[in-house]
Amino acid sequence: MDLAFTPEELAFRDEIRTWVKGNLPADISHKVHAAMRLTRDDMQRWAQILGKKGWLGWAWPTQFGGPGWNAIQKHLFEEECALAGAPRVVPFGPVMVAPVIMAFGNAEQQQRFLPGIASGEVWWSQGYSEPGSGSDLASLKTRAERVGDKYIVNGQKTWTTLGQYGEWIFCLVRTSNEGKPQTGISFLLIDMKTPGITVRPIKLLDGECEVNEVWFDNVEVPVENLVGEENKGWNYAKHLLAHERTNIADVNRAKRELERLKRIAKTEGVYDDLRFRDEIAKLEVDIVALEMLVLRVLSAEKSGKNSLDIAGLLKIKGSEIQQRYAELMMLAAGPYSLPFIFEAMDAGWQGDFPGDNVSNAPLAANYFNMRKTTIYGGSNEVQRNIVAQTVLG
Repeated sequence: MDLAFTPEELAFRDEIRTWVKGNLPADISHKVHAAMRLTRDDMQRWAQILGKKGWLGWAWPTQFGGPGWNAIQKHLFEEECALAGAPRVVPFGPVMVAPVIMAFGNAEQQQRFLPGIASGEVWWSQGYSEPGSGSDLASLKTRAERVGDKYIVNGQKTWTTLGQYGEWIFCLVRTSNEGKPQTGISFLLIDMKTPGITVRPIKLLDGECEVNEVWFDNVEVPVENLVGEENKGWNYAKHLLAHERTNIADVNRAKRELERLKRIAKTEGVYDDLRFRDEIAKLEVDIVALEMLVLRVLSAEKSGKNSLDIAGLLKIKGSEIQQRYAELMMLAAGPYSLPFIFEAMDAGWQGDFPGDNVSNAPLAANYFNMRKTTIYGGSNEVQRNIVAQTVLG
Protein backbone atom coordinates (compact mmCIF):
# COMPACT_ATOMS: atom_id res chain seq x y z
CA MET A 1 0.00 0.00 0.00
CA ASP A 2 1.48 3.34 -1.08
CA LEU A 3 -0.23 6.33 0.53
CA ALA A 4 2.02 8.96 -1.07
CA PHE A 5 0.48 10.92 -3.94
CA THR A 6 2.37 10.96 -7.24
CA PRO A 7 3.47 14.23 -8.89
CA GLU A 8 0.64 13.76 -11.40
CA GLU A 9 -1.90 13.38 -8.60
CA LEU A 10 -0.59 16.47 -6.82
CA ALA A 11 -0.87 18.44 -10.08
CA PHE A 12 -4.44 17.16 -10.44
CA ARG A 13 -5.21 18.34 -6.91
CA ASP A 14 -3.89 21.82 -7.74
CA GLU A 15 -6.07 21.93 -10.86
CA ILE A 16 -9.17 21.01 -8.87
CA ARG A 17 -8.33 23.50 -6.10
CA THR A 18 -7.90 26.34 -8.60
CA TRP A 19 -11.15 25.55 -10.39
CA VAL A 20 -13.20 25.25 -7.20
CA LYS A 21 -11.77 28.50 -5.85
CA GLY A 22 -12.75 30.27 -9.07
CA ASN A 23 -16.25 28.80 -9.40
CA LEU A 24 -17.66 28.18 -5.91
CA PRO A 25 -19.98 31.12 -5.04
CA ALA A 26 -18.69 33.01 -2.00
CA ASP A 27 -22.10 33.26 -0.34
CA ILE A 28 -22.53 29.49 -0.46
CA SER A 29 -19.02 28.85 0.86
CA HIS A 30 -19.67 31.26 3.74
CA LYS A 31 -22.83 29.39 4.70
CA VAL A 32 -21.05 26.01 4.63
CA HIS A 33 -18.09 27.16 6.75
CA ALA A 34 -20.48 28.69 9.31
CA ALA A 35 -22.92 25.72 9.22
CA MET A 36 -25.82 27.94 8.21
CA ARG A 37 -28.93 26.73 6.45
CA LEU A 38 -28.52 25.89 2.78
CA THR A 39 -31.60 26.51 0.66
CA ARG A 40 -32.71 24.37 -2.24
CA ASP A 41 -31.37 27.08 -4.55
CA ASP A 42 -27.95 26.97 -2.87
CA MET A 43 -27.64 23.21 -3.32
CA GLN A 44 -29.05 23.23 -6.83
CA ARG A 45 -26.88 26.15 -7.90
CA TRP A 46 -23.65 24.36 -6.94
CA ALA A 47 -24.88 21.11 -8.50
CA GLN A 48 -25.55 22.87 -11.79
CA ILE A 49 -22.13 24.59 -11.73
CA LEU A 50 -20.55 21.15 -11.35
CA GLY A 51 -22.91 19.75 -13.99
CA LYS A 52 -21.91 22.39 -16.52
CA LYS A 53 -18.27 21.43 -16.01
CA GLY A 54 -19.15 17.73 -16.31
CA TRP A 55 -18.14 17.02 -12.71
CA LEU A 56 -21.44 16.45 -10.92
CA GLY A 57 -21.04 12.83 -11.92
CA TRP A 58 -17.40 12.92 -10.81
CA ALA A 59 -17.35 9.17 -10.15
CA TRP A 60 -18.93 8.24 -13.49
CA PRO A 61 -17.08 6.50 -16.31
CA THR A 62 -16.58 8.34 -19.58
CA GLN A 63 -19.10 6.15 -21.42
CA PHE A 64 -21.88 7.78 -19.38
CA GLY A 65 -20.54 11.32 -19.60
CA GLY A 66 -18.31 11.31 -16.54
CA PRO A 67 -14.66 12.36 -16.35
CA GLY A 68 -13.45 8.77 -15.98
CA TRP A 69 -11.28 9.58 -12.96
CA ASN A 70 -9.59 6.84 -10.99
CA ALA A 71 -10.23 6.26 -7.30
CA ILE A 72 -7.47 8.62 -6.12
CA GLN A 73 -8.63 11.44 -8.37
CA LYS A 74 -12.19 11.08 -7.08
CA HIS A 75 -10.92 11.30 -3.52
CA LEU A 76 -8.85 14.40 -4.23
CA PHE A 77 -11.82 16.08 -5.93
CA GLU A 78 -14.08 15.37 -2.95
CA GLU A 79 -11.44 16.62 -0.52
CA GLU A 80 -10.80 19.90 -2.31
CA CYS A 81 -14.53 20.62 -2.61
CA ALA A 82 -15.09 19.94 1.08
CA LEU A 83 -12.13 22.01 2.30
CA ALA A 84 -13.18 24.94 0.08
CA GLY A 85 -16.63 25.01 1.68
CA ALA A 86 -18.62 23.51 -1.16
CA PRO A 87 -22.01 22.03 -0.21
CA ARG A 88 -22.11 18.28 0.06
CA VAL A 89 -23.62 17.10 -3.22
CA VAL A 90 -27.11 15.72 -2.63
CA PRO A 91 -26.22 12.09 -3.34
CA PHE A 92 -29.51 10.52 -4.35
CA GLY A 93 -29.12 11.25 -8.06
CA PRO A 94 -25.43 11.24 -9.01
CA VAL A 95 -24.04 8.98 -6.27
CA MET A 96 -26.84 6.49 -5.63
CA VAL A 97 -29.44 5.93 -8.34
CA ALA A 98 -27.15 6.76 -11.29
CA PRO A 99 -24.79 3.79 -10.65
CA VAL A 100 -27.82 1.50 -10.44
CA ILE A 101 -29.17 2.78 -13.77
CA MET A 102 -25.72 2.38 -15.32
CA ALA A 103 -25.28 -1.16 -14.04
CA PHE A 104 -28.80 -2.57 -14.33
CA GLY A 105 -30.91 -0.16 -16.40
CA ASN A 106 -31.50 -0.61 -20.11
CA ALA A 107 -30.15 1.72 -22.80
CA GLU A 108 -33.40 3.66 -23.02
CA GLN A 109 -33.43 4.33 -19.25
CA GLN A 110 -29.80 5.42 -19.36
CA GLN A 111 -30.47 7.86 -22.18
CA ARG A 112 -33.62 9.14 -20.50
CA PHE A 113 -32.47 9.67 -16.92
CA LEU A 114 -28.69 10.10 -16.76
CA PRO A 115 -28.42 13.47 -18.58
CA GLY A 116 -30.79 15.19 -16.13
CA ILE A 117 -28.84 13.77 -13.19
CA ALA A 118 -25.47 14.77 -14.67
CA SER A 119 -26.58 18.35 -15.29
CA GLY A 120 -28.05 18.83 -11.80
CA GLU A 121 -31.41 19.82 -13.27
CA VAL A 122 -33.49 16.94 -11.86
CA TRP A 123 -33.76 16.45 -8.09
CA TRP A 124 -33.98 12.80 -7.00
CA SER A 125 -35.21 11.38 -3.70
CA GLN A 126 -34.79 7.95 -2.13
CA GLY A 127 -37.78 5.76 -1.23
CA TYR A 128 -36.38 2.95 0.90
CA SER A 129 -37.34 3.15 4.60
CA GLU A 130 -40.89 2.62 5.84
CA PRO A 131 -42.44 3.01 9.31
CA GLY A 132 -41.78 -0.67 10.05
CA SER A 133 -38.81 -1.21 7.75
CA GLY A 134 -35.60 0.64 8.51
CA SER A 135 -32.51 -1.47 9.11
CA ASP A 136 -34.74 -4.50 8.36
CA LEU A 137 -35.41 -3.11 4.92
CA ALA A 138 -36.40 -6.46 3.42
CA SER A 139 -39.64 -6.34 5.43
CA LEU A 140 -40.97 -3.39 3.40
CA LYS A 141 -44.67 -3.44 2.55
CA THR A 142 -45.21 -0.77 -0.12
CA ARG A 143 -46.93 -2.76 -2.85
CA ALA A 144 -46.69 -2.50 -6.63
CA GLU A 145 -49.24 -4.58 -8.54
CA ARG A 146 -48.84 -4.92 -12.27
CA VAL A 147 -51.97 -4.13 -14.28
CA GLY A 148 -51.33 -4.22 -18.02
CA ASP A 149 -48.51 -1.85 -18.87
CA LYS A 150 -48.53 -0.12 -15.46
CA TYR A 151 -47.75 -0.78 -11.83
CA ILE A 152 -50.26 0.43 -9.25
CA VAL A 153 -48.30 1.49 -6.18
CA ASN A 154 -49.77 1.77 -2.68
CA GLY A 155 -47.98 2.31 0.60
CA GLN A 156 -45.80 4.69 2.57
CA LYS A 157 -42.14 5.66 2.70
CA THR A 158 -40.63 7.67 5.52
CA TRP A 159 -37.45 9.58 6.47
CA THR A 160 -37.25 10.68 2.84
CA THR A 161 -34.45 13.24 3.01
CA LEU A 162 -35.29 16.52 1.24
CA GLY A 163 -38.26 14.78 -0.34
CA GLN A 164 -40.15 18.08 -0.37
CA TYR A 165 -37.85 19.10 -3.25
CA GLY A 166 -38.02 15.78 -5.09
CA GLU A 167 -39.00 15.61 -8.74
CA TRP A 168 -38.29 11.87 -9.13
CA ILE A 169 -37.96 9.14 -6.52
CA PHE A 170 -36.42 5.69 -6.76
CA CYS A 171 -38.36 3.18 -4.68
CA LEU A 172 -38.10 -0.35 -3.45
CA VAL A 173 -41.55 -1.92 -3.75
CA ARG A 174 -42.97 -5.37 -3.11
CA THR A 175 -44.09 -7.18 -6.24
CA SER A 176 -44.30 -10.68 -4.75
CA ASN A 177 -44.90 -12.33 -1.36
CA GLU A 178 -43.48 -15.71 -2.36
CA GLY A 179 -40.23 -17.05 -0.95
CA LYS A 180 -37.84 -15.01 1.17
CA PRO A 181 -38.76 -11.35 1.70
CA GLN A 182 -35.75 -10.21 -0.34
CA THR A 183 -36.85 -12.14 -3.43
CA GLY A 184 -40.11 -10.23 -3.93
CA ILE A 185 -38.75 -6.68 -4.17
CA SER A 186 -38.47 -4.56 -7.31
CA PHE A 187 -36.78 -1.23 -8.10
CA LEU A 188 -39.04 1.46 -9.58
CA LEU A 189 -38.38 5.01 -10.80
CA ILE A 190 -41.38 7.23 -10.06
CA ASP A 191 -42.24 10.75 -11.18
CA MET A 192 -43.24 12.60 -7.98
CA LYS A 193 -45.74 14.73 -9.90
CA THR A 194 -47.84 11.63 -10.52
CA PRO A 195 -51.37 11.85 -9.07
CA GLY A 196 -51.72 9.98 -5.78
CA ILE A 197 -48.35 11.00 -4.27
CA THR A 198 -48.48 13.06 -1.08
CA VAL A 199 -45.37 14.43 0.68
CA ARG A 200 -45.70 15.34 4.37
CA PRO A 201 -42.75 17.03 6.14
CA ILE A 202 -41.51 15.71 9.50
CA LYS A 203 -40.11 18.29 11.91
CA LEU A 204 -36.91 17.09 13.58
CA LEU A 205 -35.23 17.93 16.91
CA ASP A 206 -33.38 20.83 15.33
CA GLY A 207 -36.61 22.42 14.12
CA GLU A 208 -35.95 21.63 10.46
CA CYS A 209 -38.17 19.61 8.12
CA GLU A 210 -35.27 17.77 6.52
CA VAL A 211 -37.13 14.48 6.16
CA ASN A 212 -40.60 13.57 4.96
CA GLU A 213 -43.28 10.93 4.72
CA VAL A 214 -44.23 10.01 1.16
CA TRP A 215 -47.62 8.36 0.59
CA PHE A 216 -48.62 6.41 -2.51
CA ASP A 217 -52.34 6.04 -3.16
CA ASN A 218 -53.05 4.06 -6.36
CA VAL A 219 -50.09 5.70 -8.10
CA GLU A 220 -49.72 4.58 -11.72
CA VAL A 221 -46.14 3.91 -12.81
CA PRO A 222 -45.31 2.82 -16.38
CA VAL A 223 -43.72 -0.63 -16.60
CA GLU A 224 -40.78 0.87 -18.50
CA ASN A 225 -39.78 2.58 -15.22
CA LEU A 226 -38.84 -0.79 -13.73
CA VAL A 227 -35.07 -1.08 -13.42
CA GLY A 228 -33.74 -4.53 -14.33
CA GLU A 229 -35.95 -7.52 -13.65
CA GLU A 230 -39.03 -7.77 -11.50
CA ASN A 231 -38.32 -9.24 -8.05
CA LYS A 232 -34.56 -8.65 -8.41
CA GLY A 233 -34.60 -5.22 -6.78
CA TRP A 234 -32.86 -6.40 -3.61
CA ASN A 235 -29.69 -7.08 -5.60
CA TYR A 236 -29.81 -3.57 -7.02
CA ALA A 237 -30.51 -2.12 -3.57
CA LYS A 238 -27.36 -3.72 -2.13
CA HIS A 239 -25.34 -2.20 -4.98
CA LEU A 240 -26.74 1.22 -4.08
CA LEU A 241 -26.30 0.83 -0.32
CA ALA A 242 -22.55 0.25 -0.72
CA HIS A 243 -22.36 3.68 -2.38
CA GLU A 244 -24.56 5.24 0.31
CA ARG A 245 -22.56 3.92 3.27
CA THR A 246 -19.22 4.94 1.80
CA ASN A 247 -20.69 8.39 1.10
CA ILE A 248 -21.90 8.71 4.71
CA ALA A 249 -18.30 8.27 6.00
CA ASP A 250 -17.48 11.67 4.44
CA VAL A 251 -13.93 11.91 5.80
CA ASN A 252 -13.27 15.11 3.86
CA ARG A 253 -16.09 16.99 5.57
CA ALA A 254 -14.76 15.71 8.92
CA LYS A 255 -11.37 17.27 8.15
CA ARG A 256 -13.03 20.60 7.40
CA GLU A 257 -15.19 20.46 10.53
CA LEU A 258 -12.16 19.60 12.67
CA GLU A 259 -10.63 22.94 11.70
CA ARG A 260 -13.92 24.66 12.51
CA LEU A 261 -13.93 22.99 15.93
CA LYS A 262 -10.45 24.36 16.61
CA ARG A 263 -11.53 27.87 15.57
CA ILE A 264 -14.54 27.76 17.89
CA ALA A 265 -12.47 26.39 20.78
CA LYS A 266 -9.90 29.19 20.38
CA THR A 267 -12.60 31.88 20.14
CA GLU A 268 -14.35 30.59 23.26
CA GLY A 269 -11.10 30.30 25.24
CA VAL A 270 -11.18 26.54 25.81
CA TYR A 271 -8.46 25.54 23.35
CA ASP A 272 -5.79 25.88 26.04
CA ASP A 273 -7.68 23.65 28.43
CA LEU A 274 -5.63 20.45 28.41
CA ARG A 275 -8.58 18.11 28.88
CA PHE A 276 -10.54 19.74 26.08
CA ARG A 277 -7.44 19.73 23.86
CA ASP A 278 -7.11 15.99 24.57
CA GLU A 279 -10.62 15.46 23.20
CA ILE A 280 -9.75 17.38 20.04
CA ALA A 281 -6.54 15.35 19.68
CA LYS A 282 -8.40 12.05 20.02
CA LEU A 283 -10.90 13.17 17.40
CA GLU A 284 -8.10 14.20 15.05
CA VAL A 285 -6.38 10.82 15.45
CA ASP A 286 -9.64 9.05 14.56
CA ILE A 287 -10.14 11.26 11.50
CA VAL A 288 -6.60 10.47 10.32
CA ALA A 289 -7.25 6.76 10.91
CA LEU A 290 -10.50 6.94 8.92
CA GLU A 291 -8.66 8.71 6.09
CA MET A 292 -5.99 6.00 6.09
CA LEU A 293 -8.73 3.38 5.87
CA VAL A 294 -10.29 5.22 2.91
CA LEU A 295 -6.89 5.54 1.21
CA ARG A 296 -6.27 1.85 1.83
CA VAL A 297 -9.44 1.02 -0.08
CA LEU A 298 -8.51 3.46 -2.85
CA SER A 299 -4.99 2.04 -3.09
CA ALA A 300 -6.41 -1.44 -3.54
CA GLU A 301 -8.79 -0.22 -6.24
CA LYS A 302 -6.01 1.64 -8.04
CA SER A 303 -3.78 -1.44 -8.11
CA GLY A 304 -6.60 -3.71 -9.26
CA LYS A 305 -6.70 -5.71 -6.04
CA ASN A 306 -9.90 -6.73 -4.34
CA SER A 307 -10.51 -4.36 -1.44
CA LEU A 308 -12.17 -5.53 1.75
CA ASP A 309 -15.94 -5.26 1.84
CA ILE A 310 -15.81 -2.50 4.45
CA ALA A 311 -18.45 -0.01 3.36
CA GLY A 312 -20.23 -0.74 6.64
CA LEU A 313 -17.06 -0.10 8.65
CA LEU A 314 -16.49 3.25 6.92
CA LYS A 315 -20.08 4.18 7.75
CA ILE A 316 -19.70 3.23 11.41
CA LYS A 317 -16.55 5.25 12.02
CA GLY A 318 -17.56 8.19 9.85
CA SER A 319 -20.95 8.62 11.52
CA GLU A 320 -19.47 8.39 15.04
CA ILE A 321 -16.88 11.03 14.16
CA GLN A 322 -19.62 13.37 12.89
CA GLN A 323 -21.46 13.08 16.20
CA ARG A 324 -18.29 13.72 18.19
CA TYR A 325 -17.23 16.90 16.42
CA ALA A 326 -20.79 18.27 16.64
CA GLU A 327 -20.84 17.58 20.38
CA LEU A 328 -17.40 19.11 21.00
CA MET A 329 -18.35 22.29 19.14
CA MET A 330 -21.45 22.70 21.30
CA LEU A 331 -19.50 22.01 24.49
CA ALA A 332 -16.86 24.55 23.49
CA ALA A 333 -19.47 27.32 23.18
CA GLY A 334 -21.39 26.26 26.28
CA PRO A 335 -24.59 28.27 26.87
CA TYR A 336 -23.92 30.39 23.77
CA SER A 337 -24.70 27.46 21.47
CA LEU A 338 -28.34 28.50 21.43
CA PRO A 339 -30.87 25.78 20.58
CA PHE A 340 -34.15 26.17 18.74
CA ILE A 341 -33.70 29.70 17.41
CA PHE A 342 -34.94 29.32 13.87
CA GLU A 343 -33.33 32.54 12.63
CA ALA A 344 -29.93 31.32 13.86
CA MET A 345 -29.61 29.11 10.81
CA ASP A 346 -29.97 31.97 8.34
CA ALA A 347 -26.97 33.79 6.92
CA GLY A 348 -26.54 37.27 8.36
CA TRP A 349 -28.54 36.75 11.55
CA GLN A 350 -26.49 38.02 14.51
CA GLY A 351 -28.79 37.88 17.50
CA ASP A 352 -28.37 39.89 20.67
CA PHE A 353 -26.13 37.67 22.78
CA PRO A 354 -22.36 37.67 23.49
CA GLY A 355 -19.81 35.35 21.93
CA ASP A 356 -18.94 34.53 18.33
CA ASN A 357 -22.50 34.69 17.00
CA VAL A 358 -21.86 33.45 13.47
CA SER A 359 -20.03 30.33 14.70
CA ASN A 360 -22.19 29.57 17.73
CA ALA A 361 -25.74 30.14 16.56
CA PRO A 362 -26.25 26.82 14.70
CA LEU A 363 -24.27 24.56 17.09
CA ALA A 364 -27.02 23.00 19.20
CA ALA A 365 -29.30 22.47 16.21
CA ASN A 366 -26.42 20.77 14.37
CA TYR A 367 -25.73 18.58 17.41
CA PHE A 368 -29.34 17.42 17.54
CA ASN A 369 -29.40 16.79 13.80
CA MET A 370 -26.26 14.64 13.97
CA ARG A 371 -27.92 12.16 16.34
CA LYS A 372 -29.35 10.55 13.21
CA THR A 373 -26.03 9.57 11.62
CA THR A 374 -25.57 6.31 13.51
CA ILE A 375 -29.09 5.24 12.53
CA TYR A 376 -29.65 6.14 8.88
CA GLY A 377 -28.08 4.17 6.05
CA GLY A 378 -28.42 1.05 8.22
CA SER A 379 -27.96 1.40 11.99
CA ASN A 380 -24.42 0.98 13.29
CA GLU A 381 -25.44 -2.01 15.40
CA VAL A 382 -26.60 -3.83 12.28
CA GLN A 383 -23.50 -2.69 10.36
CA ARG A 384 -21.23 -4.22 13.00
CA ASN A 385 -22.92 -7.57 12.49
CA ILE A 386 -22.49 -7.28 8.72
CA VAL A 387 -18.80 -6.39 9.06
CA ALA A 388 -18.29 -9.31 11.46
CA GLN A 389 -19.84 -11.72 8.95
CA THR A 390 -18.24 -10.42 5.75
CA VAL A 391 -14.79 -9.40 6.99
CA LEU A 392 -14.11 -11.58 10.02
CA GLY A 393 -16.02 -14.62 8.75
